[in-house]
Amino acid sequence: MSTFLYCLKSGLLNLKKNLLFSVASTATIAACIFLFCLFFSVFANVRSIAYQAENTIGISVFFNQGVSMEEKDAFRDDIIAHGGVKEINYKSAEEAWEGFKEDYFGDNADELAAAFADDNPLAESDSYEIFMNDISEQQAEVDYIRSFEIVREVNYANSVVDSLNKLNQVIVIVSLAMIGILFAISVFLISNTINLAAHFRKRENEIMKLIGATNGMIRAPFVVEGSFIGLVGTIVPIGLMYGIYRHAETYISEKLILSDSFNSLKDIISLIPFREIMPVMLGVGAVLGVGMGFIVSFITISKHLKV
Repeated sequence: MSTFLYCLKSGLLNLKKNLLFSVASTATIAACIFLFCLFFSVFANVRSIAYQAENTIGISVFFNQGVSMEEKDAFRDDIIAHGGVKEINYKSAEEAWEGFKEDYFGDNADELAAAFADDNPLAESDSYEIFMNDISEQQAEVDYIRSFEIVREVNYANSVVDSLNKLNQVIVIVSLAMIGILFAISVFLISNTINLAAHFRKRENEIMKLIGATNGMIRAPFVVEGSFIGLVGTIVPIGLMYGIYRHAETYISEKLILSDSFNSLKDIISLIPFREIMPVMLGVGAVLGVGMGFIVSFITISKHLKV
């Protein structure tokens, strides 16, 4: 216990002596981990929104003019027999018009729609809404649906999902580049901090070595110093990210609730609860922060052990 307390005390004293380098190292690590948390949260939520879009929007099938209800029923039976369909719902032209009024006209629906009287502008816009058991089979199902001559148009979430996936690729590339640069800077600063601390304690280390102190005993305070820099550099950005994320959750939730223009997006645009992504942030943050501080300080001090 006394050895442990000595190493801990010595490591903290090193931090105090090299305060400027310690703060710079901690700030750089914190920036590196904060960027990871930020990009990871964006990546996870964009991927979640893409998945929700696929499962919420489904496949909308519209028919050519003059197609009878019997032909549409036969189409439905063929789609069900083809397999892979979780749910298929018929939406009449009247239902489509009512939904359009509710989504886009809001509280003024009756007043704004009065100009159309009994003329439904969405006539011939009845459709089937199809949802798949396995969303990965959606494209194959769309290709099959398009083979029917009575089908006029097929709308599905593919373009939205493709755009979101491309956005995720950009996020990954940018985040890796920025985190890599900050990671290199962090290694440089931590190494300089440990080198400076070792220089100040060179005489002390020589005396300890001569009276029989092991390399581990001499190395321990510097490893404590590097690990502490990494620990603080991990805790601060995680706490900051928690506050920002909770604020974003509240803002988006209130925006979707209070704004009628977002009615159709409420089931799609929602952030993943922070408690679900926090374990990944903490795990990677600990590896990046504490792990990097420990390893860099361990390696850097090795060259100062030869006296």
